Amino acid sequence: MTESDSKKTNRPASNGKLLLFILIAVVFATLIAMAGSQNGARTDVAGIDIPVFALCAIIAFGLNWLIFLPSYLAQTEHYFDLTGSLTFVTVILTALALSPEQDWRAAVLAVLVCIWATRLGGFLFLRVRKDGSDGRFDTIKPHFVRFLLTWTLQAVWVFVSSAAALAAITNTNRVELDTVAIIGLVMWLAGFTIEVIADAQKRAFRANPANKGRFISSGLWTWTRHPNYFGEILLWIGIAVIALPALSGWQFVALISPLFIILLITRISGVPMLEARAEKRWGDDPAYQTYKRKTPRLIPRPPAG
Repeated sequence: MTESDSKKTNRPASNGKLLLFILIAVVFATLIAMAGSQNGARTDVAGIDIPVFALCAIIAFGLNWLIFLPSYLAQTEHYFDLTGSLTFVTVILTALALSPEQDWRAAVLAVLVCIWATRLGGFLFLRVRKDGSDGRFDTIKPHFVRFLLTWTLQAVWVFVSSAAALAAITNTNRVELDTVAIIGLVMWLAGFTIEVIADAQKRAFRANPANKGRFISSGLWTWTRHPNYFGEILLWIGIAVIALPALSGWQFVALISPLFIILLITRISGVPMLEARAEKRWGDDPAYQTYKRKTPRLIPRPPAG
């Protein structure tokens, strides 16, 4: 067998494994959709009675797969992050519109998720437009199945991340705002503020030509090496806390939302990826090693004197 024949033989197996990952992602979201639909509002779609919570899952996948096709043909990732933001807003507003007798808890959850998604999506979209491309996609977008998997995982990210909020919004049993909701709101405000400030500080740092090729170690970045990710985790825990009193039965499965985000950020695509890039770029820099040794990886701590 020639080297060329070997590559051709391996390609279907690789694609088959990626397709299996896509199937697992869809099944995972389906199980959450089934659990979160308990005690939830229902609606009629083309003569089919369907839980609104489950409909939101369908919309999340449908939107991402729809935008994937022209993105693959054009070989561009420019609309990836924007699509994620659009999907968050669409599923939340769909849940709000199709669930009767909304209350203040549902309204607060919807506003908070939409504010976060719009801010982050716009921030990432403008960053990619300015940079011209996103290096994460250089080896992914030429391959149909790999690129499709990326968009599928974004749909899972949107649906699972917002599951707690969606379950509370679509729940037919309403619970008035209480102390728990206030605690959750304070957590969200703190997390959102940290994330916004951290992103702004890093953007300003990179905009200064004198900092070209350097790593940021000022502002919130003296408290933790990833303040933006800490803020994101905190705000999503806040969302889950606000939603908690409105959940019942199998809907508690929706509380996987913050756990999913923590796993994603700390073990998969967030902190590990950036830590590896930083080590590759500044691993031989004594200043970076000192910063790394003195600064917490994620949980903030006052900078050492």
